[in-house]
Amino acid sequence: MSKNRSILAAWLLVFAFAFTVAGQVAQPATEQSATPAPANRIESHRLASKLTGREMPYRVIVPEGYSDRANAQTRYPVIYLLHGLFGHFDNWTDKTKIDEFSRTYKFIIVTPEGADGWYTDSVSAPADKYESYIVQELVPKIDKEFRTVPDRKSRAIAGLSMGGYGALKFGLKYPDKFGLAGSFSGALDAPLRGSDHKALRPSITSVYGSDNSETRNDNDIFRIVREMPAEKVKTLPFLYLDCGTEDFLLQPNRDFAALLIDKKIPHEFRQLPGGHTWPYWEVQVQEFLELADRYFAKQKTASA
Repeated sequence: MSKNRSILAAWLLVFAFAFTVAGQVAQPATEQSATPAPANRIESHRLASKLTGREMPYRVIVPEGYSDRANAQTRYPVIYLLHGLFGHFDNWTDKTKIDEFSRTYKFIIVTPEGADGWYTDSVSAPADKYESYIVQELVPKIDKEFRTVPDRKSRAIAGLSMGGYGALKFGLKYPDKFGLAGSFSGALDAPLRGSDHKALRPSITSVYGSDNSETRNDNDIFRIVREMPAEKVKTLPFLYLDCGTEDFLLQPNRDFAALLIDKKIPHEFRQLPGGHTWPYWEVQVQEFLELADRYFAKQKTASA
């Protein structure tokens, strides 16, 4: 009986060892069958700008499957995302999860360089033509180098703080270029800012010149809207703006939204908990991507 028990124990050890080895052998096969990580969709580029006299960096996020042979004839809408004051073209990709947020959408995202130029052609630095550069050089370059749908109905622009101001300004001044324009915590009254705003004053004075200058007036989006004829209102892109309730720029955003209501300009304005911070913008850019996706889908359906 003791001998039989010894034989049984030995066989149990054999089966246990075989089971363990089988599990160890099977593990690599499981790892190999896992879904491979998607290719990097973020591309860095430079444009040799004639207007600024230097190479201008920008980044592009292409949609999933953009390089697949099956999608070789597919064309995509474009969103331009503008950075804020003291920022740069890589802020959106480095400080947010914009790559992750945009993964399920079928559009191209471009993040241009705007330095501290308020997306305006500077009166004091002739080479700092950040408005003309984006409209006259970057947009045509993107349409040439990438498979875009090159019309206003398939082109949006948005930004944070200084970039929010720039995006709305572009939408108002170039309605033939953009069908949707958005602002997160926009510094919408930048050309009106005086000497009491010490942090903003150096860049504002450099770009716009003295108080009441022609450049200030031409780039004051409050004035642009107030003086806009009804015929042009009909051509404007849809405007989106939001601002945190703890943001120092809340009142200018409220004032601008009130002006849009007065002029009967289609828009959406949101006041949400939050400050002038990246956590706030990281949430709001997701809202804008969703809005843009609905907008592009609507335009595509209307054109079908």
